[in-house]
Amino acid sequence: MSHAASDGFSRRSALRLLGGAIAVATAATSTGSAPFAYAESRSSAGPRVEGRIGKLTLDEKISLLHGATDPTSLGQAGYVPGVPRLGIPPLRLADGPAGVRVTQHATALPAPVLLASAFDPGLAHRYGQVIGREGRALGQDVLLSPMVNLIRTPYAGRNFETFSEDPLLAGDLVAAEIRGIQGEGLIATVKHFALNNQEKDRMSIDVRVDEQTMHEVELRGFEAAIAARSGAVMGAYNKVNGTFACENKTLLTDVLRDQWGFDGWVMTDWFAAHSTGAAITAGLDMEMPDGTYFGAALKTAVQNGSVSETYVDRAVRRVLAVMDRFGLLDASAPPRPGRDPKAGAAVALEVAKAGATLLRNDGRALPLTGAAARSIAVVGPTGSLPFVSGGGSAHVVPDQADSPLDAIKSRAGRGARVSYALGEDLFGKPIPADAPNPAFNTEAQAVAAGRTWTYDGTLTVADADEWTFVIHYSGERPKVLLDGEDLFPVAPGFGEYFSGGLVSAAPDGLSVRRKTLDLAKGAHRLQVTAQGGSGGQLFRLRRITGATRAQDVAEAVKAARAAHSVVLFAYEDATEGLDRTTIALPGHQARLIEAVTAANPRTTVVLNTSSSTSMPWVDRTAAVLQMYYPGQQGAAATAAVLFGDCDPGGRLTQSFAVDDDHHPVAGDPRRYPGVDGTEEYSEGIHAGYRWYDAEGVRPLFPFGHGLSYTSFAYDDLRVRRAHQGLDVTFTVRNTGRRDGIEVAQVYVGRSPDLQLDQAVRVLGGYRRLALRAGERRQVTVRVSARTLSSWDVKRHGWVLGTGRRTVWVGASSRDLRLKTTAEVSA
Repeated sequence: MSHAASDGFSRRSALRLLGGAIAVATAATSTGSAPFAYAESRSSAGPRVEGRIGKLTLDEKISLLHGATDPTSLGQAGYVPGVPRLGIPPLRLADGPAGVRVTQHATALPAPVLLASAFDPGLAHRYGQVIGREGRALGQDVLLSPMVNLIRTPYAGRNFETFSEDPLLAGDLVAAEIRGIQGEGLIATVKHFALNNQEKDRMSIDVRVDEQTMHEVELRGFEAAIAARSGAVMGAYNKVNGTFACENKTLLTDVLRDQWGFDGWVMTDWFAAHSTGAAITAGLDMEMPDGTYFGAALKTAVQNGSVSETYVDRAVRRVLAVMDRFGLLDASAPPRPGRDPKAGAAVALEVAKAGATLLRNDGRALPLTGAAARSIAVVGPTGSLPFVSGGGSAHVVPDQADSPLDAIKSRAGRGARVSYALGEDLFGKPIPADAPNPAFNTEAQAVAAGRTWTYDGTLTVADADEWTFVIHYSGERPKVLLDGEDLFPVAPGFGEYFSGGLVSAAPDGLSVRRKTLDLAKGAHRLQVTAQGGSGGQLFRLRRITGATRAQDVAEAVKAARAAHSVVLFAYEDATEGLDRTTIALPGHQARLIEAVTAANPRTTVVLNTSSSTSMPWVDRTAAVLQMYYPGQQGAAATAAVLFGDCDPGGRLTQSFAVDDDHHPVAGDPRRYPGVDGTEEYSEGIHAGYRWYDAEGVRPLFPFGHGLSYTSFAYDDLRVRRAHQGLDVTFTVRNTGRRDGIEVAQVYVGRSPDLQLDQAVRVLGGYRRLALRAGERRQVTVRVSARTLSSWDVKRHGWVLGTGRRTVWVGASSRDLRLKTTAEVSA
């Protein structure tokens, strides 16, 4: 069974359950009764909306501005009750960066970062269409997606849920996906507005950022989403320049409404509200998932005059106007479709193949052909377990998900020898029967409903070693004390519910937690208390030791030596709520790779990781294939790329650093993770590849990098002015013997006329090309005036970067094949 089918908590279901416990005092925040002003006119919402606002009671208005408990929940994240007497239906809001997250089955699409790797807005549109159709089919009205926060730090736990470190690429893709989602009648929510670029301290961190950086880097994707008419915006948890994002007037009114003309509604992230009057006057319209601040507290504030009811009307108007636009107020929305799992699976497979990114291919080790395709050792836990999605609110219950091992066996066909070795143990091995005294069934200890099971004995360790204790459990987590230390304490806050999408559930669905410590030889006191709860439970206590690890590696080395080629699957399990602590692979995987590649240099490493990864072992490998979290069709897509049934079509949307000391936020805790609750974006506009260029630092793999099974040549570069932008024309030729995919990239240098900070070069445009062997194609890429402009803080606006500017064309930010200059004029 896929791990994604387990009954894990999403962030929002966890927060919903804990809402009562953490609800903060609901006292209204007095903001005075200043005259009410707003950009959108009453008439803009239409007579159907205005007519209902005139008939709504204050209680009914307020009920539309905060979440409530769904009487017939499908496990979605949020619910807003309607007003039946006025024909206002309820709203159901579901998570969905990579598919619709409810308790029912849905298409588990590849992670957005893998979608982005295709550099294909048309594919992003189809991706959105699948989610839009499924969301409506599964009874949902609002999708809490897409996420367009930039990849700023490689440690951010949600990098897999978003697109890129480049604002142009992120903006193109988010706009295309939103049009796909909303074209199916599902309201999209772009998130998290804004500067929510890490999980560590996300509820409180104060992001200090200058105006130029904010507009040129982080806000560009959000602006593109608003231009695509996203129905809703989700405010972020963090503060921006001293004020919480969900009550930040600069963001919610000055930028979102007045500059961009947004006409939808703004909701909080779950439990991200901090006030009543300050929030609603700043431009917040809806509190989720409950009414701590926008329920009784809002009514009191209106009644005592501290908040004018016109602000309530404004928020209601915004919500109802979007509902009306989607046909929810006059029942003109098309009937809900049925799910089409086959169509969803087809898009999931297409995206996974299109985004598959080949980082290294020494001596044309891939594709696997001839002897290499007939004798294969598959190594690694994610070689046999399908790694579908990351943890948190991106977790989807897939229709099905095959094992990569099965897909490789199937594709290799009869007569091929495909072996498997675990290599790195995720779920532990049985504790020796004679280790605990008195003995107990450590592999299947049952506890009856309503009963408490206890154990007090000793665990004898034969030799001093590092032990990782692994608890598997079906109910409330058993309490395990070793020499008086609680091995599996409940994590503080919401951390308890954020533990990854792969490592937190065993293949049979039991929940899993781990604790690693060094044990001395001899007897240790072991105490266990397990509750049966209302339905009884089953638990296992296992271990991983230096000795068991050595045995696993030895078996992997033996399998590698016996095979012609090796496909080694490596993982990194990211989740919402937690940042990574290193960009190195977790556990002992680096040692496993070193041992296996020493035994068989014809080793391909397949990475199922969330974001950029350091690879001190890379030169020992034959090939490295980045598959991120590839969704329910990941096994089939991985096999198709390995055997050459398709070209690896992906390119990196983020720079990969050599190590933890050489990337944009390395060595400066004020940049990340912050000092004393404050974080400074002191790198300014130099995010991602721009930082590597500005600092002269060599990345492990640059932005835009990705190899093909064929080769391409570029020539005939010409540039002409067009609509204050540039049309860049060039020819790409497939110079190899196979059909293949190239992503041609255009970069533009600095303007000599602007006395503003500028990047060495920025991505100006790109084009994904499928070229037959020997085919030539002339391509024209438009570089927009916006891309050629910088944000001037004195004018609080964009200024065109005129003068003679360098234009490059190539296959990555560091593989620039053609160069010329062009004059930009206003």
